[in-house]
Amino acid sequence: MDLPKQKDIPHLFKNFSGSISVESPGRINFIGEHTDYNMGFVLPTAIDKKIYFELQRNGHSHTCNIYSKTFSSWFSFNLRDFRKSSSNWENYILGVVDEIQKLGKTLDGFDCVINSELPIGAGISSSAALECGLASGLNELFQLNLSKQEIVYLSQAAENNFVGSNCGIMDQYASVMSKKDHLLLLDCLSLEADFIPADFNSCKILLINTGVSHSLAEGEYNTRRRECESALEILQKKYDKVQTLRDVSLEMLQEARDLLNEKQFNRLSFVLSENKRVLKSREHLMAGELQSFGKLMYQSHYGLRDLYEVSCKELDFLVKATEDKSFIHGSRMMGGGFGGCTINLIEEDKIADFEIEISTAYEKQFGIKPEFITVVPGEGTIVNKI
Repeated sequence: MDLPKQKDIPHLFKNFSGSISVESPGRINFIGEHTDYNMGFVLPTAIDKKIYFELQRNGHSHTCNIYSKTFSSWFSFNLRDFRKSSSNWENYILGVVDEIQKLGKTLDGFDCVINSELPIGAGISSSAALECGLASGLNELFQLNLSKQEIVYLSQAAENNFVGSNCGIMDQYASVMSKKDHLLLLDCLSLEADFIPADFNSCKILLINTGVSHSLAEGEYNTRRRECESALEILQKKYDKVQTLRDVSLEMLQEARDLLNEKQFNRLSFVLSENKRVLKSREHLMAGELQSFGKLMYQSHYGLRDLYEVSCKELDFLVKATEDKSFIHGSRMMGGGFGGCTINLIEEDKIADFEIEISTAYEKQFGIKPEFITVVPGEGTIVNKI
């Protein structure tokens, strides 16, 4: 087979039909924000909104061609010689390939078509879906014999090492490991997980996209992680048995307050309290106590706003607008922060009227029309032979 020239590649994909298809979901996180990289607890799940892949071998030893229907964009790269791209979405692809090759796994040339229904910058982890979906597809296409957990790890490593975002494990784990109609209570230290039935009675999960891209989140995300790590190092000098923040209690933090600056103290105060909220959430959900669970969601938001300082005026506006609504049991910002979505637990029969009300108020305040996305807890990454 002749090497496809760049001008021919769109034609190459025009009637493309792969031999492997992948459905890789986005994720929501009900509670437990910025706790995953602090070895804490999180409560995410995959959703029914996904990125779709089709892949096939192309007969070349080292040339790969990727086409994104979403961006109407394509690129080629050489398995033997590639480097970081100036186009951000391409780096998630390249990072996965890089990590697979670091594991000593052999890849040959392949073609891949990607089509996404996940809004970019909304905080529902389109990046993890992209990483995990490609990794899962390549695993099947080239019979790499990677376990699901290995796919989770290498996808996280791709984002850490190649993309440069020092994320925790939650997004990738949820994208791969989730179970339909369940939430995933994940211990990010042991990677042990419990599945909790997503029984919300007459309620639905409504995401409200601020329309504000969380462009600040990547740099500030890394900053928050460094702040927590530096505070942990100080506590480790004071307390011999402290290895991670899981070994620190709120009482210990209070005892060491004079050793920490205000930001360090606030960041850890949030993380330790958030871990308690996640564990309490399991109790409320298992007992069907949605209002009590919702109160924890609000507390999480206030902590993210005041102590972790990752909210923004648009997110705060949307959360505040729900506080006097008895048919909304809980609301908070979701994701890294500085934009993206709020997640709301709302009575289904009230959704339509609420969307009209909040859309009018939000557009009047910010000149932006919010996007409403109703989601349900879905299955993790699915791979099929075509």
